[in-house]
Amino acid sequence: METETSARSVSVEILIDFDENGTLDYARADKLESRDRAEVREYVQNILRRRSYLDFLINEFSNVGIDEMKPKLKNILRLGVYDMVFMDSTPDYAAINESVEIAKYSLGSRTGDLTNAILRNLQRDIDDLPKPNFEDRAKLVATTFSHPEWLVKRWTDRFGEREAFQLMQANNKRPTYYIRANNLRTKTENFKLRMTKHGIDFQESDWLPGYFQVDSVAPFISKGWLDKGFCQVQDIAAGFAPYLLDPKSDESIYDLCAAPGTKSVLMSDLMNGEGDILAVDISSERLDNLAQSALSYHAENIRVRRADVTELELPEADGVLLDAPCTGTGVLSKRADLRWRRDKEGLKNAVELQAKLLDSAAKMVEKGGRLVYSTCSLEEEENMEQVMSFLDRHENFEMQSVEGYVPDEVMVHGGLAYQTFPHKHNCDGHFGALLKRVD
Repeated sequence: METETSARSVSVEILIDFDENGTLDYARADKLESRDRAEVREYVQNILRRRSYLDFLINEFSNVGIDEMKPKLKNILRLGVYDMVFMDSTPDYAAINESVEIAKYSLGSRTGDLTNAILRNLQRDIDDLPKPNFEDRAKLVATTFSHPEWLVKRWTDRFGEREAFQLMQANNKRPTYYIRANNLRTKTENFKLRMTKHGIDFQESDWLPGYFQVDSVAPFISKGWLDKGFCQVQDIAAGFAPYLLDPKSDESIYDLCAAPGTKSVLMSDLMNGEGDILAVDISSERLDNLAQSALSYHAENIRVRRADVTELELPEADGVLLDAPCTGTGVLSKRADLRWRRDKEGLKNAVELQAKLLDSAAKMVEKGGRLVYSTCSLEEEENMEQVMSFLDRHENFEMQSVEGYVPDEVMVHGGLAYQTFPHKHNCDGHFGALLKRVD
């Protein structure tokens, strides 16, 4: 019988927490073996990527509507249907049996029988599954691609249906991962040799030096290379903002809203570990992790400070990086949960917070200094519109060209900003702009 500490049953419990509280608590998987912990993350994120479609299928093959089901049964069925429809490596009988065992163990034999009946019904039509067919176009698209309707409407209005479909399809694919060699602990060429020696397939990027596209980060974790500081997991689009700030080894730099600190570490690398970086974040726990990472990566010029940026007063610095809290609509492949945690009100709140953070950051930049504003959002209100609003409030700042700092193919607004898109650039969606204080 399925036990409470199996990868599948733990996945179900995490998904229940998410449904009820909007949080993902992977600590539930801490007692599992490393391979099972990885399986839990795969299950949870993949089920969240396909949630609306999975619910549609459950409704099609059940006499009980999914809205009438208890959260545990709902997520047991989501897991079983996901295994049957999307996991070629899992035989149907195994997906059914294991889902039934979880249901019996936690909800009783009658619920186990119901689970068995629903999944057996689906199995009979597995080669000819029904497709969503709603008169409401937004609901049809949202169900097919498992995105919230408000976001479907936004993206189809902005991009048109064809491109919006491509974007949502990209969000539902297994994400692309990048590893960056940390030259404070090794050299890029030596790191390439290390990967080759251990049989790791990689593709070196021609966008930024030291970035490698890989199929999985698991080998780097298992070999301890992240803990030893040889490399870090960082999407290449996330590297553009530090390169745009272009920190020098004799400068004072502030990294605001810095946790988890990958951008701080990259800037330390660009500064050869010299100069001064102050990493500021409001979370003590995340700052503790950042400080530990800085030690591991030999980024000895990083200092940390816990503070609310909107209430912080600091001496003026040569450069300030504000990677602002945002809706995260550019990282929905890696963070499938975000699509279900964001709404119109959340977008409005994010825009208001970003404006306050930008106003605070502006006070920290010395005359002639630089301010880089970046997000992992695709929404114009958080990006170029936010920058233009800032310039209306701060006449002593001007936008600078990003040409020469980022690839030509990601430059937008006449070269005054960059924007990446998952479906166009095979990376996360990031925005960034360079602002110079001129007075």
